[in-house]
Amino acid sequence: MIARSAIARQTQRAIRQASQQSRGYAAASGTFQYQQADSNGIKIASRDQAGPVSTVAIVAKAGTRYETWPGLSEALDRYAFKSTARRSTLRIQRESELLGAELQSYHTRENLVVGAKFLRDDLPYFLELLAEVASMSKIEPHVIHEEIQPLMEMGMKKHLGNTLSLAGDSVHGLAFHRGLGAPLHPVSSIPFKKYVDEQTLAEFAASAYAKPNFAIVGNGVEHSEFTKWVGQFFSEDIPASPAVELKSEQAKYYGGEERIAHASGNSLILGFPGSSSATGSFYKPEVAVLAALLGGETSIKWSPGFSLLAKAKADAPQLSVSTKSLIYTDAGLLTISFNGSAKDINAVAPKAVEALKGIASGVNAEDLQKAKALAKFKELEFGQTTHAGIEYTGAGLVRDGKPYQIDSVASAVDGVTAEKVQQVAKEALENKASVSAVGDLYELPYAEEIGLRVHVFRIGFRRVSEVDPEHRKLHLESQALAAFPNHTRTDRYLQIDKMAFAWKAAGITYNRYLAVASRVVRRSLKEDKRIVAERRGEMDLRFAKWENGKQQEVRSLETANQEAMSQQAGQQAS
Repeated sequence: MIARSAIARQTQRAIRQASQQSRGYAAASGTFQYQQADSNGIKIASRDQAGPVSTVAIVAKAGTRYETWPGLSEALDRYAFKSTARRSTLRIQRESELLGAELQSYHTRENLVVGAKFLRDDLPYFLELLAEVASMSKIEPHVIHEEIQPLMEMGMKKHLGNTLSLAGDSVHGLAFHRGLGAPLHPVSSIPFKKYVDEQTLAEFAASAYAKPNFAIVGNGVEHSEFTKWVGQFFSEDIPASPAVELKSEQAKYYGGEERIAHASGNSLILGFPGSSSATGSFYKPEVAVLAALLGGETSIKWSPGFSLLAKAKADAPQLSVSTKSLIYTDAGLLTISFNGSAKDINAVAPKAVEALKGIASGVNAEDLQKAKALAKFKELEFGQTTHAGIEYTGAGLVRDGKPYQIDSVASAVDGVTAEKVQQVAKEALENKASVSAVGDLYELPYAEEIGLRVHVFRIGFRRVSEVDPEHRKLHLESQALAAFPNHTRTDRYLQIDKMAFAWKAAGITYNRYLAVASRVVRRSLKEDKRIVAERRGEMDLRFAKWENGKQQEVRSLETANQEAMSQQAGQQAS
């Protein structure tokens, strides 16, 4: 008789073998390295991952940073997968549904990403579809006015109702001004109603989808097959040069403070100079480690986490705090975001600055090790997703000619030392911070109240704004002092000490001033009315002369002028 334990072992072994055979796609390739190539002048990159699903996308240098007119980036994003010269919108929808796929498009500050996620065997169809989107989209006026603009207006209202989104746009504007500082979404209907039309959108599309301005990136595709189909479908109708040069100056950090009143919530974002993408020349892996060390959120259930800001907000559990390293091709921004009640923000924000100052003076070895491990984990976990690195790789290929290699970025984190993290924290405190507060401005703190120094001044009742130090004196003299010559200036604000009124300056009483002013206005109105009438040839204008406080008969202006001329001639003759 066979022992029961032997049967159990054989059964378990058979189950394990069957399970391994059924998981044909579970094996990992063990690398995130992209292979790059050039096909008909178009930069491409791909990596093959085991699995049945592939992701392919066009990454165009057409984010808000490169807009020729406001709103065009979002309009082109929303216009993706509309009718082309070969397919109607309905046909694109039906074919994608029959194949089982996901069509997606989005825009960021630097890039426009238009792509698809589909089953691996359907690669040729979706590459052909993307080629049509890039070269054959039919830009039609009725679609823009009836579909695209209403969607943009809905997105604008959603953006305006989100205090954290508003603060994010604001802090980028303070940090970079133009270029990267351009708002991700319009804040009024003026930009897209005034600038977005058939001509401007078609011109922007012809520039965005020109060969020098976009790259094609694929995840979960075999490189040789990917290269073959790209060469076949993207060989014709793709312009070799853009209709309009999409250019932006090298990003420069400025900093400043802005406060925006809002009734729907409270948000505060602190911004500091950060790191560029790994493909850029200003890459600093220690910034990602600093972001993990400051943190604010936890990845461990039932634990507040090791991060300094997670501990700082222990008494404010309803407050959302997060630290992020936002990377771009030639610059970066380290942000600390607070979202919640104004009271909680007021209590925790100073602790965040104190935590940053503490890191600048020294870093705990155990906390540093945890931060490095978390930063590396996030990078590799990000790399496992099918859309990982697509935008960064495409942007790197277009600008710097190299892909975003996730393996290399994760390895760079291992080389971060405590001294490098301390140096980044010191530089953040030494530079002018970018501080944006949105919500209840009566309670939300100023930058100086939480320990940050920002050059701010106020002119009259205008919104608080910042001035670059080298332009501060010129700006004050040319604008503020010229407009308000009797104001005095302090180090922080341009305050109104005395208001000089015209009637006081003239040395008359206020009632006398009103009488003179009203008489001047009445005279000017009469003269304007007569001049306009004469220019139009309307000589039949009627008027009534007043004598001794009584209105005389209504007479024609032409007749009155003739009588006046006759009287004047008679007086001269006599």
